[in-house]
Amino acid sequence: MNFDLTEEQLLIQKTAKEFAKEHLEPGVIDRDETCTFPKEQIALMADLGFMGMMVPEEYGGAGLDAVSYVVALEEIAAIDASASVIMSVNNSLVSQLIIHFGSDDQKTKYLPDIANATTLGAFSLSEPQSGSDAGNMRTFAERKNGNYILNGTKNWVTNGLSSGLVIVMAVTEKNVGNKGISAFIVEKGINGFSTGKKEDKMGIRGSDTCELYFENCEVPADSIIGNEGDGFKIALGTLDGGRVGIATQALGIARAAMEKSVAYAKERKQFKKPIAEFGAIQSKLARMATNINAARLLIMNAAHLKDEHKPFSKEAAMAKVFASRVSMEASTDCVQIFGGYGYMREYGVERLMRDAKITQIYEGTSEIQEMVIARSLLHE
Repeated sequence: MNFDLTEEQLLIQKTAKEFAKEHLEPGVIDRDETCTFPKEQIALMADLGFMGMMVPEEYGGAGLDAVSYVVALEEIAAIDASASVIMSVNNSLVSQLIIHFGSDDQKTKYLPDIANATTLGAFSLSEPQSGSDAGNMRTFAERKNGNYILNGTKNWVTNGLSSGLVIVMAVTEKNVGNKGISAFIVEKGINGFSTGKKEDKMGIRGSDTCELYFENCEVPADSIIGNEGDGFKIALGTLDGGRVGIATQALGIARAAMEKSVAYAKERKQFKKPIAEFGAIQSKLARMATNINAARLLIMNAAHLKDEHKPFSKEAAMAKVFASRVSMEASTDCVQIFGGYGYMREYGVERLMRDAKITQIYEGTSEIQEMVIARSLLHE
């Protein structure tokens, strides 16, 4: 693998970095405090092609590769993790799922609006009783009069309030476990589909998360993605790409923690010298830099394999479990380096620590990632 970015990728990186500095950094602490969705900023990201980066040009996307995507996403995440997860869900989960598993009609109908973010997408798998245990799903889609009637509840849906359509996993055949799960595209505004309250979260507070409710919600038969029973396979295949996205989000948060730590350590003086001269601080900074570089290489490897159309489930899991741990450690050390100031909201580093935690949980917990890695090793 060539570790050098192409000229195009370097330009994408530069554009994303400048955009994040100019349009995301102003007000990022206030948006976190007030749980404000960055609607205007997301529209600007769409104008730059960031909301549909891997969508083919024929469907209105940028038609770029996965490496270009993670390069841009890291820059967004380094400034605003909330904006990065909105971008990640739209790209990694919704767009990619429709590209790889949707029909030609579904691609033509939905991808252009998703790519330009006039319609944001959401992905719903988890339920109140089933997080990691997706096979315990209860949302049921009954075939009736040629259509499907959905009943059930979905939990922790990112973009749940702001989205215009949702990918919904539902049981179409009971008592057969994962083989009875199917995937549907469900548009907002149809009868029987409603959203719950906006969740008050510890971190990524600028993105919206909510429950979804389906009460005798009738969706057309052509809303199904693939065939009945394909849903679990579709979800797993999509989550591989999603995990690369969340790993990249974690990487951006960790890098921001390191950069803030370095800058503060140079200017903060104790005992008549900058704290950067103390071995304990240097050790933390060295560990941050080493782990961040390792995390980036894991992510790039997974993205490269995806671009080469090679299996990358294990590599995606490795990238996510490692990068999320690095993010949590780096952000915690950052708060420690800042000391009492780090604990104050106005300095913005405690936000990094709060944002980092979710990367160890959503789109597959760290424990699930380790199971994926171990199973891959045991069955090689």
